[in-house]
Amino acid sequence: MKNDKALKGISKYLSYVLRHHPGSIDLVLDEQGWADIDLLLAKCAAKNVLLDRDDLAQLVAQNDKQRFAIDTVRNKIRANQGHSIRIDAGLEPEVPPAVLYHGTAKRFLASILKQGLQKQNRLHVHLSHEMDTARNVGTRHGIPVVLQVDAATMQEKGFIFYLSENKVWLTEEVPAQYISYEG
Repeated sequence: MKNDKALKGISKYLSYVLRHHPGSIDLVLDEQGWADIDLLLAKCAAKNVLLDRDDLAQLVAQNDKQRFAIDTVRNKIRANQGHSIRIDAGLEPEVPPAVLYHGTAKRFLASILKQGLQKQNRLHVHLSHEMDTARNVGTRHGIPVVLQVDAATMQEKGFIFYLSENKVWLTEEVPAQYISYEG
């Protein structure tokens, strides 16, 4: 078993591979973003990223953001959300809470309040139902700010929301008129 520091580094590496660049290790994901675990472990080993099934299970179980899922027969793994590559995660539209939150850095605030939240190079904008979670996300990018998103009105206007397996709310975009900030 790997220590926590080693698992954190491997988690970041697997996020890169499973969310953005499976080709970096010559790995092919299926349409839903799943990778064969044995093949993934072999491809990682070829790049000197050494882990076994127990390490992988520990990483998935202990990841505080629940970034990964292992299928029920324990043969496949995928990232739960955050992809920049096109996959069909099998998400069904959900009715969101009335207000959702988005954490970002203060330096992006003026642009967001003008242009809204864009998915950038990902498939979706990521939102949280908890203010503290959003604040933690914002902290990763600098001085944090938490934006409130009027999800109820957005949904009434036809915007579609999804809830990922790890409880991150996803939508295509958040136009500026649905964002508020109390700073």
